[in-house]
Amino acid sequence: MYVTVSNASDRPIYEQIYTQIKAAILRGELREGEALPSIRALAKDLRISVITTKRAFDDLERDGFICTVQGKGSFVAAKNREMLREELLKQAEQKLLEAIEIARQGGISQQELLEMFQVLCQGE
Repeated sequence: MYVTVSNASDRPIYEQIYTQIKAAILRGELREGEALPSIRALAKDLRISVITTKRAFDDLERDGFICTVQGKGSFVAAKNREMLREELLKQAEQKLLEAIEIARQGGISQQELLEMFQVLCQGE
């Protein structure tokens, strides 16, 4: 697993870690039951506070992406298909909102946007 953080980012470091691990899980790069690095090891590798890393892991566990076993570490949780679907729906909605905003800025009508969407969905 490869995680990077940037102090120059406007997003907090724990959120950068959370986002990267979550994305790796959703893409299938991290598989169900796969062990994650320990909180201390990841903090040391990234040269950040253990507290920051723990916050990211706590948020991942809260949201059902990982589970922690006392004394054994953290592992990728079994995928809840409904949770995964909801997450992907949320991401698709966000991307569509971004596309709508770009279209508005470019003077693209709703009809043109709908036609473009239909063509893209058909794979043409």
